[in-house]
Amino acid sequence: MFENLTSRLSRTLGTLSGKNRLSEENIAEAMREVRMALLEADVALPVVRDFVERVRGRAVGQEVMQSLTPGQALVKVVHDELVALMGSANDRLVLTQAPPAIVMMAGLQGAGKTTAVAKLARMLKERENKKVAVVSVDVYRPAAIEQLRTLAREVGAVHIDSNADEAPLTIAARALKEARAKFADVLIVDTAGRLHVDEEMMAEIRALHAALSPIETLFVVDAMTGQDAANTAKAFDDALPLTGVVLAKTDGDARGGAALSVRAITGKPIKFLGTGERTDALEPFHPERVASRILGMGDVLTLIEEAERKVDRQKAERLAKKIGKGQKFDLEDFRDQLEQMRNMGGVANLLDKMPGMAHLPQSAQTQVGDGAFRRMEIIIGSMTPQERRFPDLINGSRKRRIATGSGSEIADVNRLLKQHKQMQKMMKKVTRKGGMARMMRGVAGMKPPPGFRR
Repeated sequence: MFENLTSRLSRTLGTLSGKNRLSEENIAEAMREVRMALLEADVALPVVRDFVERVRGRAVGQEVMQSLTPGQALVKVVHDELVALMGSANDRLVLTQAPPAIVMMAGLQGAGKTTAVAKLARMLKERENKKVAVVSVDVYRPAAIEQLRTLAREVGAVHIDSNADEAPLTIAARALKEARAKFADVLIVDTAGRLHVDEEMMAEIRALHAALSPIETLFVVDAMTGQDAANTAKAFDDALPLTGVVLAKTDGDARGGAALSVRAITGKPIKFLGTGERTDALEPFHPERVASRILGMGDVLTLIEEAERKVDRQKAERLAKKIGKGQKFDLEDFRDQLEQMRNMGGVANLLDKMPGMAHLPQSAQTQVGDGAFRRMEIIIGSMTPQERRFPDLINGSRKRRIATGSGSEIADVNRLLKQHKQMQKMMKKVTRKGGMARMMRGVAGMKPPPGFRR
């Protein structure tokens, strides 16, 4: 998310950040560029207007003009105003209700609501050690009930059955009783979506809200709808006492207008970002971290948190011990590292959070993609166990067989083996100098070799 906005803002502010003196003229020019960048990102016009005015007011004042480094001070002002626009801090879920704490999920059909229910259930289970029950009251789309049942099994949540013949209020009342009987800490209720906001839908969800009295009512919205996401959230907030927003499908949104408009238009905090299709692809929304990402400063804190959760520590420790004993880093180990990186959301997710990546030339960015790493895994999978353990065995005839079996070319196999040699040297060096922490930083910074087909 934010690729285009980050590129524009980084370029605009970068021209000013090194200046020892700013004038009203070059600030005005920069503000015009910022305004255009925000509008192109599909941020709502009133939000853009207010944001630019606040930045301009601070930029031409003593705070920036009399700073020792006025260019850098202006970047800080833009960062601070982005944080203020999106909310000053992460708004955590409030689950202080007597168990089960009820979380109601609302949203339009196709926004990713049912998947968001499963993602939230997994997050609460894994990070907060909660026993989570889920139920669907969507009697209009029978597939939604089956989808939630499947996802609940995947994430380890208690699924409370329902069917299309029951009334939503009946399902909700029974689900609450069953959740209590099963000693669930949290009950997440997946409500029905519609293709558009209508009075019938709003009347039903208001009745459910009155019957359940949820402590959290979250609106799930598709980030790719841009500023329309904020307008739809406002319509729901007028009908329901929303407590927050889940911005889904942010991995498919290169503009980011929804993230910058929702809070300003609805007054409700964004609590979570859906960052992919997997059930672990849900991030708490930290405005200050997202503001840093937008300005190309990266998001190291989130990257570290993801590594803590998603990197297989046992594998990493085993590998560190193996190399520490003088044994070689083989292609099985290399494949494990590729898998670890995929578990952390892939290359795009890592680069999005690494400082300075926004300033990479476009030609370099196009070479860094998940496709190249997937192809590497396929090539390694075409090797025999012996070849993976002893890569030096791979001669010309073996390369031809591996290339044919993986649907690639001999040049790709050669590039893979070259990359493996480089990783082998790096692993030996980092484990000797600093153990697992350095090793994982090396994995996070890994890039495919130039020319590797994606």
